[in-house]
Formats: sequence, structure tokens, C-alpha cells
Amino acid sequence: MTAMTNLPALPAGFQHRSPATRLVLREGAVASLCDELAALGIARPMLLSGARTRTSDLFVGAMQSIEGTSFVLAEPVPAHSSVRLVEQLAARACAEGVDGLVAIGGGSASDTAKAVALLMAEGGRLADHAVRFTPPATLVAPRLVAPKLPIVAIPGTASGAEVTVSLGVRDEDGAKLLFSDIQLAARLVLIDPRANLGVPAALMCATGMNGLAHCIEGLYSRERSPLTETIALEAMARFATALPAVHRDPQDVAARAALLYAAHLSGLVLVNARTCLHHAICHAIGSVTGVGHGDANAVMLPHAVAFNANAAAPALARAAAALGAGHDAASLVGAIRSLQASIGVPTRLRDIGVPDGALERIAAKTMRERGLYYNPRQVADAAEVRALLDAAY
Repeated sequence: MTAMTNLPALPAGFQHRSPATRLVLREGAVASLCDELAALGIARPMLLSGARTRTSDLFVGAMQSIEGTSFVLAEPVPAHSSVRLVEQLAARACAEGVDGLVAIGGGSASDTAKAVALLMAEGGRLADHAVRFTPPATLVAPRLVAPKLPIVAIPGTASGAEVTVSLGVRDEDGAKLLFSDIQLAARLVLIDPRANLGVPAALMCATGMNGLAHCIEGLYSRERSPLTETIALEAMARFATALPAVHRDPQDVAARAALLYAAHLSGLVLVNARTCLHHAICHAIGSVTGVGHGDANAVMLPHAVAFNANAAAPALARAAAALGAGHDAASLVGAIRSLQASIGVPTRLRDIGVPDGALERIAAKTMRERGLYYNPRQVADAAEVRALLDAAY
């Protein structure tokens, strides 16, 4: 027997978080929602989704499953959820006796459900519970210990947000507040690839680039571990085949299942390794301009990888190999650009509605994002971020 000899050495020590999430991935999974809620002891859930999701098979199927039962339907969640909305929903949930949350659709619905559960449990102001980052390298995370309501997630995009324990919500000034609590992991995730067929392939591909970014950043984050690397490399290989397959044939159920599974794996990477500079920039883009997170990820990923090429060369070489694209950072950047072209996602900030006049503000906001704490290469100043934005414009 020949042993593999190219495995990275184990670090001197590491930790790994394992959220208590049960995953059900099968056609027709959404039809079991009513029974699953009962099994979790949830008698009066609050359902959260975006406006567009409410015409989807995912949402319609969920509503059919719980027809005749007691539930609260929240107002539609926007693409970037807000502190005001979360506080309103938490107050309503408390007043109406909600004992669980169901998030249907994309990352904004999942993040809002997590934020509502957090605020209902911890009380006070939502902002009081946010993670605080002070450049260049100080990170303070509040201790959140109050028991949280159970969350059921039915993902409709490929971001992997349904399984993560972190979330982002915009404050009154448009800045994205970040929160993290392992108790916010969904107790149950229902992935229904057939019900996902109505979600536009373009949206699945853009959000899939977000999932891919979780994996790449998870390989070089300061919080990385051997377990997260194993998951990340498998997810990357699956993204490499599933994304083009969904783009070629949006009605391919097997391709949808493969993409949603890769996204779920990417969320498990994020739970443990966090995210770095790339996501910091994408959060700032969304905060300043309101551009969708998936589109921002699709554009910025090769630029962030190139920035970290020297600081994370071994990890990026393994990432390139996972995508079948060689064995160095330059090969990985080339593979990402080829993937962008093959699935038709945007490649320039100007093409997703980011005005040139916003770049300075985006760079400044990026410098206050916690992702810089985990990045393998220290970001010296906003000028370095601005150079990346200019290159992507």
C-alpha cells in the first residue's frame, strides 16, 4: 500500500466546532416540514423569506405542508437585512408566542432568523451583541449564553448560510454588524433539489461563488484546521463540476443537488475557519451599495486570492489542485477566471451596479471588517483595498 505523502503537517493544536444540525437532502424534503416541526417540538413557528422566494416551489411547498397549523408569517426580508427589521420581528415573535423559526430561501432569510433568535434570547439592543474588530488585529466577541429558539432552514441558494453560526445585519449607518453563536446553527436543514429548480440558474451560480469563496478562505484563514481543509477541498471539487452543470441545464435535478450539497459543505467550513479579506470587501460592497452578496463574491474572488498569493502559497496550491487547475496560486486565479466565464457570472464591479464614486467608501469600510483579523496577509491600509477595487472595476 502506498501512502499519500503530500498531506500538510498537522498544526501543534487546533479546535473544531460541530453544530448540532441534522441535514435532510432529497427530492420532496420540503413536504415533510410539518412533521419535522412537530418532532422538534415547534408548535408556532415564524416563517421568514424574501419577497421573490414567496412565489417559489420551496415556499409554496412549505406553506402547503403546514396548512391548517399555527404559524406567524413575517414581512418579506430584503436582500440586506437591517437592525430595525430584526428588532421589529423579535418583538412580534415574543408578542405572538413564537417558539421556533423557519428560514426559506437565501442567506438574508437565514441571517435574519438567526438574528431574531439571538435578540429574543439575549435581549437589549442587537448591536450590543456584535463582534467588534479594531484594526489591525483586535477582535472582541461577546459571550452569548442564553438558550436560543430552534431554527429550521430550507435553503434556496448556494451560499451555505443555512448551516453557519454567524450572520451579518446592516445597522442604521449601513455598516454590516457581524454576530456569532454556535447555538444559532439550524437544528434542521431541508434541502430539496427538485423544489429548487425554479430558482434562476444565474442566482445559483452567483451564490455558488460565495460558497466557493468560503472554501478558499477557509484554507488560509488564521482559524483553519485540518478538518475544515478536508471539507473545503471536497466542496471545491464539487463546485467545479456542479456550477457549470447547473449553468448548462438549469432543470438538471442531480446538478442542483450537487451544488446545494457543495454549498452546505462550504457553510461547515465557514463555521470553523471564518472568512478573510475577500468577504470583508464583499460585506463593505453590500453595505455601501446594496449590491447582492453573491454578485460581489463572483467579481472579487480572483483579486482577493491574488492578494494573498505569497502569504498562503501552499494552501492555494492545494486549492488549485482541487479545481484540477495546477499547483500554485496563479493557476488558482486562472481557474477561478475560467469558472467565471463558463457559468456567466459578472467579473467587474461596474457591471453589478457599483459606482466608481463608492470605491473610496468601500475601501474605508473594509478596514473595519473582522475578516481582516483572519486574513493571512495583514492589510496595511485602505489604499491596498482600493487598489483591489480598482483592479476589479
